[in-house]
Amino acid sequence: MQSATHPPRPSKTQQPIFQSKEMRRILASSFIGNVIELYDFMLYATAAAVVFGPLFFAGQGSAIATIASFGTLAVGYFARPLGGILFGHFGDRFGRKTTLVVSMTGMGIATVAIGLLPTAAQIGPAAPILLVAARIVQGLAVGGEWGGAVLIAFEHAPEKRRGYAASFANMGSGVGVALATLVFSAFTLLPEDAFLSWGWRVPFLLSFALIVVGMVIRLSVSESPVFQDLERRAEARRVPVIEVLSKHSRSVVLGLFGGLSIYAIAGMVAVWGLSHAIEAGADATGALNAKAAAAVGAFVMTIIGARLSDRIGRKPVLLAGVALGAAFAFPILYLMDAGTVAGYAAAVILGQLIQGLLLGPIGAFIAELFPTRVRYTGVSVAYQGASAIGSGLTPVIASGLLLLSNGSLVLLGIGWIGGLLVCGFAIAMTREGREANIQDIQQ
Repeated sequence: MQSATHPPRPSKTQQPIFQSKEMRRILASSFIGNVIELYDFMLYATAAAVVFGPLFFAGQGSAIATIASFGTLAVGYFARPLGGILFGHFGDRFGRKTTLVVSMTGMGIATVAIGLLPTAAQIGPAAPILLVAARIVQGLAVGGEWGGAVLIAFEHAPEKRRGYAASFANMGSGVGVALATLVFSAFTLLPEDAFLSWGWRVPFLLSFALIVVGMVIRLSVSESPVFQDLERRAEARRVPVIEVLSKHSRSVVLGLFGGLSIYAIAGMVAVWGLSHAIEAGADATGALNAKAAAAVGAFVMTIIGARLSDRIGRKPVLLAGVALGAAFAFPILYLMDAGTVAGYAAAVILGQLIQGLLLGPIGAFIAELFPTRVRYTGVSVAYQGASAIGSGLTPVIASGLLLLSNGSLVLLGIGWIGGLLVCGFAIAMTREGREANIQDIQQ
């Protein structure tokens, strides 16, 4: 019988998420790891929008060089699902922690290599080939990072805090995007000759220091308890991707469309929109700073979206974000088309606030679709498939549609809204996972 002076302890599912030192380390690992991975990955996206066209595709027309530069960007996104399969295989067979250390190492090597690459003026056609090779390694690494970073937090978290815990990876993503944008923006202030010859390289080389910090934190965390339980039960999972595609294909498709709702917005606003606004007349440094400020807004909205998802469910929050994205598609497009820093700032802030609302629940939403034994692979294939289609193709398709329609935004806006509505329908078709016992999910 409880004493009047000793009230009952809160249940495990209600304990504050930051109560234990171990949980704080885990959340820090998830957060910092994705800061670094997204710094590296989005640094490339920013450079592709601003500088890679003239440096690696010299001699082409402006529009063709832009499309070619975005094509190399897309290669990295298409490598992400392959990275998800590769790292998911090892993450489901040998553990989340070791796999995350390997993915971070690969990303660091590829990013530093990009900073050392000679340009087309120096070695001709070999330059874009080497650029694409480094981008593929980046894509493979980040494809394995997100799923592991989400799961290491998600699988350690109290039941009623899973959405919030899983969102730490996406919080890190927003900070990584902001950091990459601000660092790159600072170097655009150099004289143009200095920036094009060496200034653009420094942000890539700075990645080495970030990797060292991230590795120290990541090596200090423990393995996921549900994975350890899986190991004790010795469940067979020789080739997880085969089970995922044969037994959980519906979950993959629904999770992919859930993730696509985010990446359709990110590809349009943060990548294609940046390039389009600069070409339309906006100052490059001002536009980059606006993008960084918008990432702060996305960070805040990610927290709000995640906390709401733990209270009212993943689906209501995601559907609200999709509805807002569709409602504001045309205003965002016309603001980016204005060719001013103010116009782009309004567009990117609005777009990334909506994106942040979606980012909050998405980690837990997708993780709750798969059983533990194949969760790393399932989460990675679904989410990275969305990244390949959404962010990988969106800038290329948007540039091509604009070229074919002589600058009209109507068809582009209709396509964007239609895509978001399809994503919303897929989200509505899933079951709510907020109350699910993650060890019992079998499907």
